[in-house]
Amino acid sequence: MASNREDPKLTDQPAVDEEEDVSGIAPRPIKPWDPKQIRITTKNYTLREVFSQLEEGELDLAPDFQRSFVWHAKQQIRLIESILLGIPLPAFYFNLDSSGGMQVVDGVQRLTTVKRFMSDELRLSEDDLEYLHDFAGDTFSNLDSATRRRFQSTQIVAHVIEPQTPDEVKYDIFNRVNTGGSPLKAQEIRHCMSKSRSRDFLRELVEGHNFNEATQYAFWNKTKTERRNHRMSDRELALRFCAFRTVSIDEYSEATSLDSFLLEFTRRIDSPASDINLRRLATLFDRSMINCEKILGDAAFRRWLPGPERRRGPINRAVFESQALALSRYPLERLLPFKKEILESFRELFNDPIYDSAVRSATGDPKRVQLRLEIPRDLLRKVVT
Repeated sequence: MASNREDPKLTDQPAVDEEEDVSGIAPRPIKPWDPKQIRITTKNYTLREVFSQLEEGELDLAPDFQRSFVWHAKQQIRLIESILLGIPLPAFYFNLDSSGGMQVVDGVQRLTTVKRFMSDELRLSEDDLEYLHDFAGDTFSNLDSATRRRFQSTQIVAHVIEPQTPDEVKYDIFNRVNTGGSPLKAQEIRHCMSKSRSRDFLRELVEGHNFNEATQYAFWNKTKTERRNHRMSDRELALRFCAFRTVSIDEYSEATSLDSFLLEFTRRIDSPASDINLRRLATLFDRSMINCEKILGDAAFRRWLPGPERRRGPINRAVFESQALALSRYPLERLLPFKKEILESFRELFNDPIYDSAVRSATGDPKRVQLRLEIPRDLLRKVVT
C-alpha cells in the first residue's frame, strides 16, 4: 500500500475533488436581513497598530491560516512594494466577537504578508520588485529608519462586523467580501467564524496518524515531511463525518444549505457539545479511519472510474461520508473476515447509477445524502451478519 503514496498518478492530482456539486436542498424563502441586527463600523488603523494587535493576539489571522498561506512570493513582494510606494490598500473586513477579540475576514493574505515582512520573515527579491529595485535583498529591519516609520504609519481602513450581527448573515457577508485573488473556501470561512474549541478538535482529527493512513497521505508532500496546502479541505471531511454521524437526516433536511448545516454544527462543537461527546466522536472517527485503511486500502474515499485500469479519482467528500460512516459502526475484528467481500461490494456500488449519482451530483440534496449513507450501511449489515 505504501508504494501508492509515491505514485505520481496519485500525488500529482488534487487531494480532494474540488468540483463537488453540493446543490440539491430545495430553495426556501429567506428571511430578509433586519438592518437593526446588522452593525458594521468603519475604523482606521496604522500598520504599527495592526502588527501590535497581531503579536498580542488581539487580532486573529485564524490559527493555521499562516500555515495554509496561499500567496506566492511575487504577490507578497508586490504588496509590500505597493505600501512602500504609498498606494492605499483596499479595505479590510474584521469580525468582532462577543469577548472583544477580532478575526480577519477579508485580508488574511495581505495581513499575513505584512506580518511576515515586519517580522523579517520576508525578503524583497530583485526578480519580484517592479519599481523599487534599490530595496532588493532588504528585510524590514534593513530599511532606513525613515522608510520603516513611513511603512509603520501607513493607514488601513477596516470594516468591523459587530457581535450582534447574526452568524448566518456574517457567513453571507464573508462570502460576498472575499472576492480577491485568493478568496476563502467555505471551510476557511467557518474556521474564521469558529472558536478555538472546534478548531482544535478538527485539527486533532485530521493530524492524527489514522486519518493520514486512511487517506494515503493525500494531504502531505511526496516525502511526507510536511502537509500540503489544501485550504482546510481535510477539516471539512472531518466536520462532515461528525455532523452526519450526530444529526438525523430529518434535521439536516431543515437546513437551508449544506454550508449552513456545517456552520451550525461547528457552533455545536464550540458550545454546547460536552467533552465526553466530543471524545466519543473522536473515537468513532479514529475507528472509522482504521477500518477504512485496513479494509478498503487505496480504494477508500474515491470514486472508481470506468476504464481498463479501473482508475480512481481524488478523494470525494460524499464518498468519504458514505464509506467512513458505514465502517464506523463495527469494530475491525468484525470486518476483517469479510475484507475481500466488503471491498468488492463497495467498488461495485459505483456501477449502481443511483448510488453513483448520490455521490457525484446534487450532493447536498437530503434524499441523496440519505441514499449514500443508507446504501453502504445496509450492504455492510448483510455482509457481516
